[in-house]
Amino acid sequence: MAPASSAGNRASLEPCEKTPRFSFVHGDIGDSALVDELVASRAIDTIVHFAAESHVDRSINAPDVFLATNVLGTHTLLKAARRQMESLPASERVRFRFHHVSTDEVYGSLGESDPAFTEHTPYAPNSPYAASKAASDHLVRAYHRTFGVPVSTSNCSNNYGPLQFPEKLIPLTLVNALEGRPLPVYGDGMNRRDWLHVEDHCRGIERVLERGVCGECYNIGGGTEVPNIELVRMLCRRVDVRLAADAALRARYPHSPAGHGGRSESLIEYVTDRLGHDRRYAIDGRRAEHELGYRPARTLDQGLDETVDWYLAHEDWWLPLRINSRPEFLSSATDPSSRRSVAACCRSGSHTTA
Repeated sequence: MAPASSAGNRASLEPCEKTPRFSFVHGDIGDSALVDELVASRAIDTIVHFAAESHVDRSINAPDVFLATNVLGTHTLLKAARRQMESLPASERVRFRFHHVSTDEVYGSLGESDPAFTEHTPYAPNSPYAASKAASDHLVRAYHRTFGVPVSTSNCSNNYGPLQFPEKLIPLTLVNALEGRPLPVYGDGMNRRDWLHVEDHCRGIERVLERGVCGECYNIGGGTEVPNIELVRMLCRRVDVRLAADAALRARYPHSPAGHGGRSESLIEYVTDRLGHDRRYAIDGRRAEHELGYRPARTLDQGLDETVDWYLAHEDWWLPLRINSRPEFLSSATDPSSRRSVAACCRSGSHTTA
């Protein structure tokens, strides 16, 4: 399931179709009747709650849908989880788990020399998106403390990887470079983010489900913190190298500067900064490493190489989304707050995702 306004793509789930554990339901997590029926009729004992509105710019322009999905939608799932748990014999309740996927943005913004976010960093959300996720985190905690629902929460850093909707920073930068469109960068480009490959994120969530303590929170990070402008340049260099080495790619993307000997960095444009733009995020992942045995398997360089190659090989997946996207996402300032890749829902193992 997904939010009614989700930027998901049904085609992203095709690799799962032959898996007997997979079942797709086109519905809204805010639909209480549907959620209740699914949880009860399918005897679900594990809910992994990925579903969220996660684009910060959209939350600034239209915050209502973020409150509806991220807060009320989470509450709908929690109510269904509580009813399902209470319907189970006491001996089976220990197997039940509600896992909530959250973000490091709930912690606010770090200064240049501040220590990285830990699980004990006070909440200080600065955007409607971050505030909606903070509210949902508190609801999850409250349902554990008040009603005894077995929960866990993970706060992740910026996700990237295959199957990510083209409005997000990495795929938008990559595809714009291929199409010769501007690469807008907010402010001075020195806002820093920690980047987490979506498959590493899913491995981290799996470790929380297998080894985590109910009622606890775990930070899941990628271990690499870079300024946005440097990330954009890293992507530009990868596009340039690949087009220089492949005549077929140069022919496919004739509008790219790299298609005729130029540099993709020439497309970079600095634009007016986002309202309330957080300066820096950084994850302290020592608790997840010590208690769960989790460490990211990919370096950022490895992950970006894989991601660029995936988008070059799957134009049939992203091009229709580009054509149907809102015009502002084709050329407006990019949003580095990429949180929920569809790949996360596709590759979460045997657990039911919402």
